[in-house]
Amino acid sequence: MTVRNIARKLDGAAISAFLRSLPARPALLGLGEARHFVGELGALRNEVFRHLVAHEGYRSFAVESDCLMGLVVDDHIATGAGDLDDVMARGFSHGFGASAANRDLVRWMRTYNEAHDEKLRFFGIDGPLEYWAASPRQALTALHGLLDGPLPCTRETLDALLGPDGRWSNEATVMDPSQSIGQTADAQRLRVIADDLLALLDTQLPQLSVRDRERAELYGRTAVGLLRYHHAMADSTADRISRLSGLRDAMMAANLRAVAAHGPALVFAHNLHLQRHHSRMSLGDQDVRMWSAGAITAARLGDRYAFLASAFGAIGGDAPAADTTEGILATLPWHACVVDGRRLARAAAAAAPRVSRDFAYFPLDPAHLDTIDGIVFVREAVDLGAPG
Repeated sequence: MTVRNIARKLDGAAISAFLRSLPARPALLGLGEARHFVGELGALRNEVFRHLVAHEGYRSFAVESDCLMGLVVDDHIATGAGDLDDVMARGFSHGFGASAANRDLVRWMRTYNEAHDEKLRFFGIDGPLEYWAASPRQALTALHGLLDGPLPCTRETLDALLGPDGRWSNEATVMDPSQSIGQTADAQRLRVIADDLLALLDTQLPQLSVRDRERAELYGRTAVGLLRYHHAMADSTADRISRLSGLRDAMMAANLRAVAAHGPALVFAHNLHLQRHHSRMSLGDQDVRMWSAGAITAARLGDRYAFLASAFGAIGGDAPAADTTEGILATLPWHACVVDGRRLARAAAAAAPRVSRDFAYFPLDPAHLDTIDGIVFVREAVDLGAPG
């Protein structure tokens, strides 16, 4: 078997053929990033999504960005609310609003919705956890405001327990758990209140509109997830970072389950968050291990979850060795192609792991190719401009 026989030039026909090769129609199709802010991959992703909308019935797009901020984008593509510059600034976390590909996608989704009755949806799947955890105020107060009495507490009590938002987003807490407020009496009481609000939501679901029901459930799982995360931030045990990483991906997985209800959907996030195998990475002197959002989602959805990993050949001049998986794929005749992942595992069984000089790039692991449905390979990545 040669690699040429299991690869196709990346275009709409190749994406449709890939979908037909799967054992079931996926509710979620994950397209992973081996590195954030690669302009070529963002442009290809947009082409893939447009094809999926036009030919495969996809109506939802989800991205590794703050799930609450994503509501700004979803409102904009639904109604035109807000100036596009403002939407890009307030609707994305992680600096992703500065991405030209994301801007092009939002503009296209809005244009599509203006011309079609069946509307496209936009979702953020990450928690409000960029660099450190945010206050649960927005999620808790929004959920509280959507419910009728008898409520477990007043809005004034919520505000008093939450206190200043700055104590929740204290940057020093990332490295110093003693500065976290996540296990204080106030935080513990807020966890009980969040649980009570979720229980009350279940009793009131029939009286809520579809929109309010969807948002209430988002606010509820975000509030609970944030309070769990803050509780773990106050933990000083050796596996603290692994626990925090696992909780983050569990929040992503919960959001993915909600997205799947609107499926089929294209999900765009880092390979590490979408892969099926157990994730392991080094963070300073920490050995971080966790199950990714993709692995958790695959455990629940089975064959209705599919994963296309991305990989690059030359990255800003750093070319792969010929005996690595990326080096083997670089011999293919196309700038961008789709490769059958499990058949590649057999064809490249003797491949060596790649060591890249680009610290932000996560190479393919030859030992886990058989857990990947397909690979989107780009021979050369040039546009690596992360916002400064």
